[in-house]
Amino acid sequence: MSETNKPARRIRLGMVGGGQGAFIGAVHRIAARLDDRYELVAGALSSKPDVARASAAELFIAPDRSYDSFAEMAKQEAAREDGIDVCAIVTPNHLHFPAAMAMLDAGIHVICDKPLCLNVEEAELLADKVRETGLLFALTHNYTAYPMVREARQLVRDGKLGDIRLVQVEYPQGWMATRVEDTDNKQAHWRADPAKAGMGGALGDIGTHAHNLANFVSGLEISELCADIDAIVPGRKLDDNVNILLRYENGARGMLWASQIAVGHENGLRLRVYGDKGGIEWAQEHPNHLHFRPLDGRPELMTRGGAGIGTAGLHGVRVPPGHPEGYLEGFANLYTDFADQLIARITNTTADPASMLIPGIDEGVKGMKFVEAVVRSSQRGAVWVSI
Repeated sequence: MSETNKPARRIRLGMVGGGQGAFIGAVHRIAARLDDRYELVAGALSSKPDVARASAAELFIAPDRSYDSFAEMAKQEAAREDGIDVCAIVTPNHLHFPAAMAMLDAGIHVICDKPLCLNVEEAELLADKVRETGLLFALTHNYTAYPMVREARQLVRDGKLGDIRLVQVEYPQGWMATRVEDTDNKQAHWRADPAKAGMGGALGDIGTHAHNLANFVSGLEISELCADIDAIVPGRKLDDNVNILLRYENGARGMLWASQIAVGHENGLRLRVYGDKGGIEWAQEHPNHLHFRPLDGRPELMTRGGAGIGTAGLHGVRVPPGHPEGYLEGFANLYTDFADQLIARITNTTADPASMLIPGIDEGVKGMKFVEAVVRSSQRGAVWVSI
């Protein structure tokens, strides 16, 4: 960020959800603070008032800015001279839509965890509201902000792979291989509940990440898909294993597998993209490496921050090569890019083009259309359906 648009203060951040016992809220708070661009000043941190107040006290939020509901928070913060600039929504999925609408109606920018909401109808209403208000809206598909993912995307854009023919993406986890939702595991409980998670289990939780990552890097849009989704663990109400064949608008073919019952896997997101001139491969558990294999040349192992990395791959790098960066830094890159966009608005300047790659409302709508198409295909007996 140049000195000409350097802000005089930190961005004032509010948060809905993310109180005691939550996982992703802490991730968002760390990400917001990593580059010292934000200050958490308000929150509706839990639907339980006592938990909300206790959580706010732990985070040094003033008592008068700890709210019992996101509706109250939106109203009160919008009326303050020092009200929040942006609100992070880190609740279970069923609250994304009403919380985001409340903030947008109050004139407050939004950073929302994925997936966008419960269904396409909610997604399109949110998209209409974002266009109506002109406010910034970010969706935290954090894997798009890993430096080597952005480098992979740039290789595709630069024609290094030629015409894309094949896209393969997988996201296996094993943490729900048993009925963990019947324990006191808060994360598993809401993810297995259709009223809170929506129509997709593993599909909505991690399948949307895989879908978004493949689209982000390849630059392609899916035209048709054929899906088989299952709740393999007996008694489970939502899917825990997803197999999808993909057809892209340019004629390329693809496959997507997402599973939360793949015993032994932790967070195995992996992407492969192949063109007529070369291929690339990236794995989230080894995020600082990108394999590039040209058709008529030596395979290259590209490293984050290393020689030959372009501006896209260097944009989110903080430490020298060989020092690992990953999950938290990916989230932080989204928050910092969002800060650059917001400060550019405030100062009436132009944001760095490298900061404009954050997934937004359009990606959120595409994600919900993807989920609904997958469910529709599987319910019809794994037939091909259009998106």
